[in-house]
Amino acid sequence: MQGIVSYGAYIPRFKIETGEIASVWGADGSAWANNLNVYSKSVPGPDEDVITISVEAARKAMGRVNVDGENIGAVYTGSESHPYAVKPTSTIVAEAISATPNLTAADFEFACKAGTAAIQTCLGMVGNKQIEYGMAIGVDTSQGAPGDALEYSASAGGGALLIGEKNVIAEINHTTSYTTDTPDFWRREGQKYPKHGGRFTGKPAFFKHVGSCAMKTMEMAGTKPEDYTYIVTHQPNGKFPLRVAKSLGFTQEQVETGLLTPVIGNTYSGAIFLGLCAIFDEAKPGDRILAIAYGSGAGSDGFDITVTDEIKKIDRTETVKQMIERMKIIKYSTYAKYRGKLNMGDSG
Repeated sequence: MQGIVSYGAYIPRFKIETGEIASVWGADGSAWANNLNVYSKSVPGPDEDVITISVEAARKAMGRVNVDGENIGAVYTGSESHPYAVKPTSTIVAEAISATPNLTAADFEFACKAGTAAIQTCLGMVGNKQIEYGMAIGVDTSQGAPGDALEYSASAGGGALLIGEKNVIAEINHTTSYTTDTPDFWRREGQKYPKHGGRFTGKPAFFKHVGSCAMKTMEMAGTKPEDYTYIVTHQPNGKFPLRVAKSLGFTQEQVETGLLTPVIGNTYSGAIFLGLCAIFDEAKPGDRILAIAYGSGAGSDGFDITVTDEIKKIDRTETVKQMIERMKIIKYSTYAKYRGKLNMGDSG
């Protein structure tokens, strides 16, 4: 059975509080925080981007188990904030983790579910014996225009999942997808910040796709909400995941472990990966997980996952919780500098 052999996470050390952002725009910080259920968000440092975060997460995944780069036959990085428009992220990551040159590498894009599409691709290649291991990465340094609603949640971080058939810590029993042309969020080539459909991003976009994909995944698996220990969905804010889980019949307790957006913001393609990493930090053999990604544009990928006895054999130190606890609060001025929000004009 194909599944997850190891996992790695990375969250930047800096964060900014929602109230600090609101104070700059003369808004009510507590109202924004409560409306979104987001109280702070991670901020990448000036020397951090999708590549550096991907490398850190991939190295951590490899460090937990006895797998070296020579055994990795695929590196796929899903993101909507790749540093280069023409130059792959994945080749740089592959080189950094000393992967064999005899590998396939590509960058994936599908808004916030680009990374889960990479998981599905790795599963297919491992299952067809084309590769021994594949590295699927979901990561973003997401953008939000100054003063826009997105600025209160768009953050940075990501995770890496090593996919294979040997010593699997979490079997992926079923996967499926639900996809439509629903233009709720977009950014044209050359534009710095994305645009969104406001309230349209809720019911016809997020809730329709996540709910439909979750029900289809459970139908395939022959399961009910009470069969799962955890559910993790994409989390554009801290309220949507709780609302969709409740509508499907899940409890708040099943959601809480993987719900990170209230403290680190929306990491876009990294959200599902980081949520899963937080769950794996605590999971026990036999625990069952329902994971439902969402990407605007629009589509959802669903996974029915069972944790195995192998989880007890891997190194689970440096947890997601520890990464969050070490974060340092910065002011808006520093945040604006780090995120390039200061227009310095033409210095030439």
